[in-house]
Amino acid sequence: MFDLMGMMGKMKDFQAKMQEAQEELAALTATGEAGGGLVRATANGKQQVLTIEVDESLFASPDDRAMVTDLTVAAVNAALKAAAEKGRDHIKAKTSGLLPNIPGMDLGQFGL
Repeated sequence: MFDLMGMMGKMKDFQAKMQEAQEELAALTATGEAGGGLVRATANGKQQVLTIEVDESLFASPDDRAMVTDLTVAAVNAALKAAAEKGRDHIKAKTSGLLPNIPGMDLGQFGL
């Protein structure tokens, strides 16, 4: 027989762990690089860009402006992708085993 009370308790545990995990995402950081490390961007698990570092050698000529822009975009995108992956892994680790595998239950909204 299906244990509704047990399932409700597990849902509460899941929600608490999910809330905790989401709050911890701000502390996770990931860095992306472009141009062989000439441009570096760091983002957190909430996919917010924290820093952008550009090597001084890229400012040798005003003609390099387009290249610096392109490298910055590439580094930011790499950092955001890495941060998203770290965030998903973190949430999965925090909530692993809290809910049974229920066919048709979509946990995609939680990044799982």
